[in-house]
Amino acid sequence: MTGVRGVLFDFSGTLFRVEPTASWLRAALGRAGVAAGDEDVARLAALLEEAGAQPGGTRPCRVPPHLADAWAGRDLSPEQHRAAYTGLARQVPLPGAGLHEALYARHMEPAAWRPYADAADVLGELRRRGVRTAVVSNIGWDLRPVFRAHGLDELVDSYVLSYEHGAQKPEPRLFRVACEALGLPPGEVLMVGDNQRADGGAGRIGCAVRFVEHLPVEERPEGLRPVLGLAV
Repeated sequence: MTGVRGVLFDFSGTLFRVEPTASWLRAALGRAGVAAGDEDVARLAALLEEAGAQPGGTRPCRVPPHLADAWAGRDLSPEQHRAAYTGLARQVPLPGAGLHEALYARHMEPAAWRPYADAADVLGELRRRGVRTAVVSNIGWDLRPVFRAHGLDELVDSYVLSYEHGAQKPEPRLFRVACEALGLPPGEVLMVGDNQRADGGAGRIGCAVRFVEHLPVEERPEGLRPVLGLAV
């Protein structure tokens, strides 16, 4: 597809990547004043990864039955998002009171996220060309402060977040809302994301879709740049 006039971007794994699990854990431990050696951090980080406790990180190997409903609707409200992820984290005993809540709070901090190396350049060039952009994310909290802290907010025209609209990707309604926010028909809009099922839902309303790999920032320096070859 050529001549794209609007681009929808996913957040986690597309424009930004959450910090490694060990870094996430160390930040929470430091905030709580809890000391832990490298071996303990590595062991606990591996258990948290297996549990899928870090939003934006690996998916859980198993969701306990008592968390099934919260997990299924985790991106529909802040309450369900918190319940799902703190519940998964509590499967791992941690060496201090309140650490599970501290972990959840940490993942919403701008410092917990890094933009991919080409994110600013690609968003900036799209803005220069007059191509409108929106962030469309399945998420249970307001990610706008992350974009502001990293200087990318001024390059995004609109944010369409699942918990604000009561719909999760791949539901077509979220993509329709995003296209309407840009004032463009779906046939002139490209969706860029890392999840073929969730982000691929944009194709059901007529958007073009392009996928990027959900890799560490260092391993994907130019994954977004091909988008520029499709934009007006």
